[in-house]
Amino acid sequence: MQQSYVYILKCSDNSYYTGVTSKLEQRLFQHNTAFYPDCYTASRRPLELVFYAEFTDINLAIEKEKQIKKWSRAKKEALINDDYEALPNLAKKKFRKL
Repeated sequence: MQQSYVYILKCSDNSYYTGVTSKLEQRLFQHNTAFYPDCYTASRRPLELVFYAEFTDINLAIEKEKQIKKWSRAKKEALINDDYEALPNLAKKKFRKL
């Protein structure tokens, strides 16, 4: 079974880009060389790989990528920093008082 990867790049403007691929080194090269000039990362180089996770099921990898893309910056940073205990607290919705 082919490996798939979910990855997070830190861009030069301090934003994060989350992606999924089956060829991590090739995809990082493409990001760093602006292979796709209209891609989000093309104008935000240099890039730093700050997180990746391996999956044996591409469908699960795609599902996790979509999940991470919806996360707040704080939650992504907890994942990047291996602070897994903080993840549940960062998932709680904050309600406004009326």
